[in-house]
Amino acid sequence: MRPVWITQVGTGDSNPVPFNLYAAPTNIALGATLLSGAATYTVQYTFDDVQDPNYVSASGNWVDHTYLAAKTASADSNIAYPVTAVRLRVTAGTGTVRLAVIQAGSAGMS
Repeated sequence: MRPVWITQVGTGDSNPVPFNLYAAPTNIALGATLLSGAATYTVQYTFDDVQDPNYVSASGNWVDHTYLAAKTASADSNIAYPVTAVRLRVTAGTGTVRLAVIQAGSAGMS
């Protein structure tokens, strides 16, 4: 998967960034950068089928990333097991946060 950068300005949720579930091993790097202002943000992941045309992200089953929850400064972490997608949620402030998402691993199908 090519690196993806998503930006959230002010409060709200970004669009989900889906992953290749067949990549092995699963290596997902997450780097959040507070670009401007002040904001509180959380990176979330899901096991939902975000590729389903009827999927509604706002009512999905999102889990806060243990190390990237309620952050107010730039931070990074990773996910080492398969998830279907991540998103960036800004819960307070008027700042701008950018999330870099990189998935590595063999792209082969099983």
